Amino acid sequence: MSKFSAATRRLLLAGTAAALALPAAAQTTKTPKYSNEFLTLGVGARALGMGKVQVALADNATAGYWNPAGLVNQAHKYDGVLMHSELFSGVVKNDYGAFSMPLDDKSAIGISLIRLGIDDIADTRALINEYNYIDYSKITYFSVADYAVLLSYARKIGNVEGLSVGANGKFIYRNIGNFADAYGFGFDAGLQYNKKGWRTALMVRDITTTYNSWSINADEYQKGLTSSNLNDPIPKNSTEITLPTITLGVGRRFELPKQFSALVAADIEATTDGQRNTLVSSSSFNLNPRLGLELGYKNLVFLRGGAGDYQRITNFENKEKMLGQYSLGAGLAISGLRVDLALSRLAVEKLGQSSQTNSLIVSLGYGFK
Repeated sequence: MSKFSAATRRLLLAGTAAALALPAAAQTTKTPKYSNEFLTLGVGARALGMGKVQVALADNATAGYWNPAGLVNQAHKYDGVLMHSELFSGVVKNDYGAFSMPLDDKSAIGISLIRLGIDDIADTRALINEYNYIDYSKITYFSVADYAVLLSYARKIGNVEGLSVGANGKFIYRNIGNFADAYGFGFDAGLQYNKKGWRTALMVRDITTTYNSWSINADEYQKGLTSSNLNDPIPKNSTEITLPTITLGVGRRFELPKQFSALVAADIEATTDGQRNTLVSSSSFNLNPRLGLELGYKNLVFLRGGAGDYQRITNFENKEKMLGQYSLGAGLAISGLRVDLALSRLAVEKLGQSSQTNSLIVSLGYGFK
């Protein structure tokens, strides 16, 4: 820190203090846990193969999601990424695309698009007609989908080599067929500092809290009411608030013999929306550590692994176990083209025994000029 100017130190301290103070202020309003949870699934098969350990490492178009400060560190002038994954045996589709480019030698911009959705859900409310016969022609279909657009800006700070800051403007649209939709907005902010091979970072999602305004189509909802649920309350228009999430990250690359390399990194994520089932859990905040590893050969072929998201599970024998989510991945990089695969293995406790649910993630990246 000795090389930092007084103004830079004040900026970093003020930003950190604001990030830590905001959750306490926001707790005065009752807020739901897991709000906008589709934005926490992660993007890019490289990151997901490393257990979502990325805030200190992101240095291409995916930095717009993981930490916008990393956009100024990308190796190519222009960079783009596409990703597709399917969850729950293909029922849920998760799609992502991003592009980034520099504005000058000190700043960069990026745009990220995210969609998570379930399509072709059958609406069978009109299946039985007025004559009490089944009429399959009356079946209609709808989708439930969440969308987000992230507009990112990053800039190197002063004359401090390796230090950069960034921010996202986040726009959200959530849709439940003709029944309801919501519009939301918020901001993220982050910084990265790279020195002597070490990479450190701070990322605060929803730093000002993120607001979704829900609009309910009461007339459409009432069409599905029957005599058995006629007295059920109809949802009302409301505002949903997402509280800040703070992530600290560190990583370092080691050169190994025979042109091998190892990149080791760790993140600690702190949530502020109430008590969760995490490794460190309380009503004020929760800590969720993650570890990631990437082994490379000639910067051409990569193998990856990650661990995190540990939870305490009590089985039917009333014994408590600590289960986590583990991931594996592989990548190939040739002349700016990056092809990455990840296999996320979610450990769950079922009838007293551990089982695995696998998700395959594929992403394609390309950097040029």
